[in-house]
Amino acid sequence: MKLFHISDLHIGKQLNRYDLSEIQRDVLAQLTAAAERERPDAIVIAGDIYDRSAPSGEAFALFDAFLNSLGNLKPMIPVLLISGNHDSNLRLNFASSFLAKHQIYISSAPPKTGEEHLKKIVLEDEYGKVNFYMFPFVKPADAKNLPGDGAEIRTYDEAFAAILAREEIDFTQRNVLIAHQFFVSGSAEPERRESELRYISVGGIDSVDVCHIRSFDYAALGHIHSAQQVGSPHIRYSGTPLKYSASEASDTKAITVVTLGEKGADPEIEFLPLVMKPDVRKLRSTFAEVIAMAAEYGEDYVSITLTDEEPLFRPRERLREYYGNILDIQIENTRTAALLKNDVVCPENEEPLALFSDFYREMNGQPISEAELAVMADVIEKVGGRLP
Repeated sequence: MKLFHISDLHIGKQLNRYDLSEIQRDVLAQLTAAAERERPDAIVIAGDIYDRSAPSGEAFALFDAFLNSLGNLKPMIPVLLISGNHDSNLRLNFASSFLAKHQIYISSAPPKTGEEHLKKIVLEDEYGKVNFYMFPFVKPADAKNLPGDGAEIRTYDEAFAAILAREEIDFTQRNVLIAHQFFVSGSAEPERRESELRYISVGGIDSVDVCHIRSFDYAALGHIHSAQQVGSPHIRYSGTPLKYSASEASDTKAITVVTLGEKGADPEIEFLPLVMKPDVRKLRSTFAEVIAMAAEYGEDYVSITLTDEEPLFRPRERLREYYGNILDIQIENTRTAALLKNDVVCPENEEPLALFSDFYREMNGQPISEAELAVMADVIEKVGGRLP
């Protein structure tokens, strides 16, 4: 059985306030084209369909168009998707009963009472059944009303384990888990990117150990933006289908293609690259060299580090003439390196106005004007003769 594993579409997300809707539309079209070409037996989307719990109308329309494009493929390919921590359970669950008739299966909320269980979808191939257990993002509060020790649950790990333990899983059959959590393998945490760090707690208090899911034949995970395995090759994050931060510039975004053979055989893992255009890049060089790179990278989203030793006059404004999508600009040279190492100390007896004048000249590549100097002198006087 061949599976497409993707996650963290984050439809509606921006990149440093740049609108990515057309790029997202193109990447989703690449996914549909790959599905038509490769004919997987199922497409798994492991959470964070949208970037916000209240998506814009444009985001809804974009995902609706994607599902329609998949639904138009003949024969139909089952789509199994769960909610992530960014998704609204109610909004994602809308029309789920109707969609299920078209083999689009949605699980938007974890079981919260004794009567509820994980949604289970069963597909078959030449080796028999494959059971898909759909496990949406769960928090400790979601498990409080479960029978037994639900009220004592305090951690994400305990909540996940308690919910999973209630399922009567036959591990003599082939089983696939679809989940959206921060999974760790003992003390080893997955590699994270800037675009996700603020959603994962410091110290891993929201982590779930992979010991709970090792018995699955494959675990299709979402939540982490960089594609990687966690502890074992069959427990994997697919990563995002496009780049959502400069820290992902060197990532190769792809569809994770999983082929399950007979029970007991290791799954085969392949990757179908996805192309983001314009791309996200990190450029590090002198101002003149970065300008020269614009011929090739001028349309991309760029994070620029300038290494010039001489002061630069308004580098951001000048670079914008060549790059339309600048994410950030940093300056790294011997002076900034010394400042970071605390090797540069401002003399205590130097006049605040003189210090500011030197700073202004270095930042702007020209001396401060008399009018600006007068304004700064007035500010310094009002704060008691010291720089604020």
